[in-house]
Amino acid sequence: MSNLLLTAILLGLVSFGYTYGRKHAFTTGHSIGGISKLHSRPTYHGMLIAMWCILPTFLVLLIWEAIEPSVISSMVVSSLPEKYISLPPERLGLILNDVKNLAQGLNFGSTVDPVLLEASIHYQQLQQTGINIKSASIIVMAIAGLLIGFKFFSPKLRARNHVEQIVRCFLILCSLIAIFTTIGIVLSVLFEAIRFFQKIPVGDFLFGLTWSPQTSIRPDQVGASGEFGAVPVFGGTILISAIAMLVAAPTGLMSAIYLSEYASKKVRATAKPLIEILAGVPTVVYGFFAALVIAPLIRDAGTAVGLEVSSESALAAGLIMGIMIIPFVMSISDDVINAVPQTLRDGSYGLGATKSETIKNVVIPAALPGIVGGLLLAVSRAIGETMIVVMAAGLSANLTANPLQAVTTVTVQIVTLLVGDQEFDSSKTLAAFALGLLLFVVTLILNVLALYIVRKYREEYE
Repeated sequence: MSNLLLTAILLGLVSFGYTYGRKHAFTTGHSIGGISKLHSRPTYHGMLIAMWCILPTFLVLLIWEAIEPSVISSMVVSSLPEKYISLPPERLGLILNDVKNLAQGLNFGSTVDPVLLEASIHYQQLQQTGINIKSASIIVMAIAGLLIGFKFFSPKLRARNHVEQIVRCFLILCSLIAIFTTIGIVLSVLFEAIRFFQKIPVGDFLFGLTWSPQTSIRPDQVGASGEFGAVPVFGGTILISAIAMLVAAPTGLMSAIYLSEYASKKVRATAKPLIEILAGVPTVVYGFFAALVIAPLIRDAGTAVGLEVSSESALAAGLIMGIMIIPFVMSISDDVINAVPQTLRDGSYGLGATKSETIKNVVIPAALPGIVGGLLLAVSRAIGETMIVVMAAGLSANLTANPLQAVTTVTVQIVTLLVGDQEFDSSKTLAAFALGLLLFVVTLILNVLALYIVRKYREEYE
């Protein structure tokens, strides 16, 4: 049975359960003197029966998807001749992978081992049998759930309480998935970073002034021992982010003040969506614009006044990144300014203050926590940008404060370190995880600082 047909059958059973349960609740309610005699509304009775139908099938599906691959693999391996079964686990895993490729119609060699071909046919048969058993089990469980829901139906059934409890458990499960996913990401990066620091001292990484991660692939290769001082990489990240915020912060904040306090409703309804369109432009488009328009323009302007400007400069990347972040700053600041109570403005006007004085002395101080928090989140957005820097600022890890020179950032180096034929356990590759861990810590500190500022000054102005 195909997945589409199985899904259609399940949706039909769920719809039938909801419709019949709701209708049965209406009928029962009228027969005992009115719907008000029921503990819960008919809708909740229908939802509870639908949940009885879908939850057991979902549980069966999870269990099946968890155990099916290992069961089928073990059955295929047990059917192989003894000379294959006695091979080391690594070699046996490669043979099993070949069997799976053959079962999917992938053959990367000119000849095929007849044993593997027969095993692939067996693998296909087991997969098809598994699909049939899974489909039948899911349909049986869905019908059983419907029957259980119908059996336990009664006017006194607390259907609403059960539905709300199930929804609450589902929401808790979603939250736990998000939390454990975050923990898993952090731990995976942390373990690989620890492996890197076992090869390279932490002090050399944090305070080294040279970044040259090229390492030797062969023992006899020379001139590529690798230096992993992260200061130039983070220096370039800070430089580009600072230029971006110098563009985005005042422009976005002034735009928010104008749209919130000065613009008419018609202008605001037109201007704000147009500005927010910038947030929907892909970063690669910004990168093309920076590399083809802004970078040559800056280079020609610098040459005209006698300055030495690199073809790929931090200034070009920072300017375009700042333009990209403007909608982010503007949208957050606009929402925060609009959230300031009108009574504060009216009180200021009542004391004789002008509109500009009210904005400067009342509105902005009251909205300051949200504005600062939004700016710090915008900094995190700038630090994590990759595509614009790759195309406009280059890959050179130069320790410089000159915005006219080429620099690189942490995210760009992470991308370049994980590309190529380097062994995955080499210092070069593991350096990407160390950079990722350090970048995670920096952005986490910025986010915590933003929350602290918001909470502290919100209490002050409330």
